[in-house]
Amino acid sequence: MSFKTLVSLFAFTFSVAAFAIGGAGPMDKANNLKGAKNEKPPFLDHVGITERLGEQVTLDLPFVDENGKSVTLGQYFKKDIPVFLMLIYYDCPTLCNTHMNTIVTTLKNFEWQIGQNFEFLVVSFDPKEKSELAKKKKEAYLKMYGKPGAGTNWHFLTGEQASINTLTTQMGFRYAWNPNEKQWAHTAASYVLTPEGRISYYHYGLNIVPKVFRLSLVEASNNKIGTVMDRLLLFCLQYDPNKKTYSFYAYNLMRLGGVLMIIILVVFFYRFWKSERLREQA
Repeated sequence: MSFKTLVSLFAFTFSVAAFAIGGAGPMDKANNLKGAKNEKPPFLDHVGITERLGEQVTLDLPFVDENGKSVTLGQYFKKDIPVFLMLIYYDCPTLCNTHMNTIVTTLKNFEWQIGQNFEFLVVSFDPKEKSELAKKKKEAYLKMYGKPGAGTNWHFLTGEQASINTLTTQMGFRYAWNPNEKQWAHTAASYVLTPEGRISYYHYGLNIVPKVFRLSLVEASNNKIGTVMDRLLLFCLQYDPNKKTYSFYAYNLMRLGGVLMIIILVVFFYRFWKSERLREQA
């Protein structure tokens, strides 16, 4: 047996021994790295939304508006008019910009204008952001929206960590810093609150369905805005927490059907009675 063959045999024996006692070869290292990449990052455990329908938001929380003026949330809650709320951060390079752009595009074609039947409130959850950045964002989105007068009822706020923590906790909004991407990780959602500041509806995803948005505003206003048809629809529909939208409510449909049947019977018997009276008089 040659010396070269002996060296090769020794190297092979050494590798087998190393593997037997738990050493990992190149393939094992690759598999370990692949497994590590597939693991969910720990910070994602702190991201999500817990619905808190009916919870009262603290209206005296201090914030700063886009003009640098100190304000409280309560200043934007007016009698009979619900509030449409978004929690984002203005310097977001991805999700927030896409979310806002999609919402504004939808609102451009929505039958109600900002300020007509609802206030629009945007709050940054990043305490490092200040009013100068909020003002730039407001100007850009007002230009994109393209409808005069919206600026009076569309507000972009920044605030300190204490106020942000209170608001996000009450809304059930959880977010976390992504150290790899150097940005905040969070869920895309928007919210409708009653004029008194209670959470009324969660709109999930980047876009809002106009018909559902309209119904959520009508419901939040306690039927003080909208039409008779809106109220009739809300009577037949009810929020389904599993589907995260409005669904037909069987009990109210039965009630409505019963009322309609009574009306039909009353009309039928009235016409029958009237025709009989005319026949007797003839």
